[in-house]
Amino acid sequence: MKTKILLLLTLLFSIASLHAKTLLIVGDSLSAGYGIDASKSWVALLERRIQPLGYKIVNVSTSGDTTRNGRAKLNKALKETRPIVVIIELGANDGLRGLTLSQMKSNLTAMIKQVKKTQATILLLATRLPPNYGKRYITKFRQIYRDLSQQYDVDLVPMFLDKVAGNGKYLQKDGLHPNEIAQPQLFENVWPKLKPLLD
Repeated sequence: MKTKILLLLTLLFSIASLHAKTLLIVGDSLSAGYGIDASKSWVALLERRIQPLGYKIVNVSTSGDTTRNGRAKLNKALKETRPIVVIIELGANDGLRGLTLSQMKSNLTAMIKQVKKTQATILLLATRLPPNYGKRYITKFRQIYRDLSQQYDVDLVPMFLDKVAGNGKYLQKDGLHPNEIAQPQLFENVWPKLKPLLD
C-alpha cells in the first residue's frame, strides 16, 4: 500500500513539474552556489518555497560570469525555458575583471530589453564591490542598478548582499563569497521583493 502511495505521489509530482511555471535565474557565483553544498544555497531555499506555488527554477548561473556572459546566454535560456519571472544577478565580476561601467550598463540594458520582449517579469539584484574600488567608482556602480530599475520599471533588490558583505561570519575564507550560513539571509534579502511578482 505504501509503495502504491509513493508511486502515485511521484507521478503527481512529475505531472506538476511538467506544468510548473518557470523562474529563470541568470547570475554568477553568488547564485551558482560557489564553494557550498548546492542543496543549501539561497536558490535551493527559494525553490523549496515556490514549488507549492506551482513554480520551478531553472538556474543558468555560472561562477565567474560577467554581464557580457549573461547577455550571451540569455536568448537561448529564454527560448528553452519560457520563464514567467527572470532574476538577473550580475555585475560583481564586471568590476572585479575591469570591465567599464558603460559596458556593464549596456549589457544589463540589453538583457532587460530582451526579457521584456517575452512579457516575463524581471527582478534585478544589485551586488556590491569591495571598498578598495573607491567610493566614487562604487557609487557609480550601484547607481547603474537604480537607473535601470527606474528607466525600465524593473523591480530591484538594492543590496543583494545586505547583512552579508563584510561580515566574516557569513563569508568563505576568500572574504568574498557567502558561506552556507549566509544563504538564508540571501534568501530573505530577495524574497520580499520577489513574492509580489509571483502569481
